[in-house]
Amino acid sequence: MKSEKGQSMVEFALVIPILILLLFAILDFGRVFHAYLAIDHAGREAARAASIGQDDSTIRSTAVLKASSISLAETQVAISPGGVKSSGSQVTITITYPISFLTPVISNITGPITLTNSTVMRVE
Repeated sequence: MKSEKGQSMVEFALVIPILILLLFAILDFGRVFHAYLAIDHAGREAARAASIGQDDSTIRSTAVLKASSISLAETQVAISPGGVKSSGSQVTITITYPISFLTPVISNITGPITLTNSTVMRVE
């Protein structure tokens, strides 16, 4: 019972990797959730722009502007149908955004994932 001074240090050394992994997992979840909310908001705003008769370049730039916190590119925004939209028809905005995990263990297992959001609105 004389040499129990190093026991807590050994226990801490065994537990700290699990705590760090948990911290990074929480951080990754927050990043993915933020990206999902950003593309959801950008999709709704772009669909709203499409529903009032905006052209495709304006719709894409609206989506990119509304998702500026995740650096969304115009090539990640798909508009169906493209071109001139007739009143009463539906327009679908689909945004795809790839995201990779920061946690080394999780990123090695899953690799990058792709978040996808589709929003449908009727053209007025």
